[in-house]
Amino acid sequence: MIPFDLGLAAGPWAVVFGLIAATFVNEDLACIAAGLLLAAGKIEWVPALAGCFLGIVLGDFGVWLLGRVAGTRAMRWNWVRKVLTPERLARLSAQLCEHGGRTAFLARGIPGSRVPLFLAAGILGYCPYRFLTWAFLAAALWTPALLLAVVLAGDSILESGWPAVAAVGLIIVLVPKLFTPIGRAKLAARIARLWRWEFWPAWLFYLPLVPWFLCLAVRYRSLTIWTAANPGIVPAGGVVGESKADILAKLPADRIVPTLLVPPGNLGDRVRLVRESGWEFPLILKPDIGERGTGVRKVYDFVDVEKYLIETPGPVVAQPFHPGPFEAGVFYYRLPDESRGRIFSVTDKVFPFVVGDGRSTLEELIWSHPRYRMQAAVFLTRHAAHAGRVLAAGERFPLATAGNHCQGTLFRDGAHLATPELETAFDAIASRFDGFFIGRFDVRYSDPTTFRAGHGFAIVELNGVASESTNLYDPTWPLGRAYRTLFRQWALLFRIGAANRSRGHRPATVRELFELVRSHRRRLIAGPA
Repeated sequence: MIPFDLGLAAGPWAVVFGLIAATFVNEDLACIAAGLLLAAGKIEWVPALAGCFLGIVLGDFGVWLLGRVAGTRAMRWNWVRKVLTPERLARLSAQLCEHGGRTAFLARGIPGSRVPLFLAAGILGYCPYRFLTWAFLAAALWTPALLLAVVLAGDSILESGWPAVAAVGLIIVLVPKLFTPIGRAKLAARIARLWRWEFWPAWLFYLPLVPWFLCLAVRYRSLTIWTAANPGIVPAGGVVGESKADILAKLPADRIVPTLLVPPGNLGDRVRLVRESGWEFPLILKPDIGERGTGVRKVYDFVDVEKYLIETPGPVVAQPFHPGPFEAGVFYYRLPDESRGRIFSVTDKVFPFVVGDGRSTLEELIWSHPRYRMQAAVFLTRHAAHAGRVLAAGERFPLATAGNHCQGTLFRDGAHLATPELETAFDAIASRFDGFFIGRFDVRYSDPTTFRAGHGFAIVELNGVASESTNLYDPTWPLGRAYRTLFRQWALLFRIGAANRSRGHRPATVRELFELVRSHRRRLIAGPA
């Protein structure tokens, strides 16, 4: 038996306002809680029914009003794009036109449909009086029915104790996700994240690195000595804020993808600069100062170029698209007191794609894939214009262009690509860059055999001290092996930084590093997507 003495000695108005607030968190859980309190005799029917009903109505009307007031501007908000994609908006628009108020009425009993439907109705301005009247009637029938059902089952639930209450709450939260294939896929993706560590949040994955980092800091008597590992890359060896164009300019021209820096300025002058390059489309455009593949876009004509430059007023790097089709990340290092460097690791990058079956939309194909569903938000945001399109049988649709894990690319350990010839080739390239000792080359190549021989590749980017040995994200690796690789990499960073400090290169101070990272994060947040 649950000791349901919750101290609810407050008056009926306090109960009403408390339940209204609770419905804004979760309508069904609020109604279940009210029903259990009714069954326990802690509150009266009138305030319970009033609080739940008013909260549901105010929530529904509030979502509709938000869509109505914000209009199409709401589609720019991240949380709105997640629940109301352009394709879903089009489908809901057709349903509203065909079925009208009945859609509002039925949505009350279909889990997960209310928020997108009411947002869509507000954005589209569909017959507000008719729509909201049907929504009002649906809430008027649904609320007492749900309360009554909980009250009738309340004695059994209360007798069973808190596990039963927790089970009911869990059912309310999880069961709605099981009504549709996409809902089930979303639930499966969330559960899979518990053990698929490559998709853990960065702060969680890097947490075990903290003790090792502090041990290295004590050993080398500095928290920031690793920022001296690449004195030739500014600022701070390539932590954040480094210029991609400046770095590539220090590498042999015959080993890099041709690169053009488009500085800020007049839009016409910027477009003309790209036009004068004489490169054929497609081109790759990306911010000169970026992070983890953010803002990388493949463009197909000068209309796309102009649109991108409008969205990205800061410095932009333009490159002709290298057809590949292969891409790799080569992590290289050289100790300052040694004449020859080594390849630490090679990452084989596999670009994601789906194949149509003639029946499923792009969105459905993404959610049905056991890996792609883990990053469905990234893919659906990127391909929002195609999410509702049914792909023809056998049609191949690429999902990512940037060879970055957080942008959807699969990383595998590429040890089979590392050869003495490849190491010699990259050592010769790195030796031409004065002040570079450790980092990752991102390269494109057309033939694995030629690549292993140290030929036939072009460098797309070079990343400094903040780069990773990205083979550690290989999903076939055990977690322990990934951490061993990460710890070895950071041990090298500290060791190289200490050697360069003894040669007179000053590492950044803690204050300088903090200010550098803070200003970079502010720039990313303030800048356009």
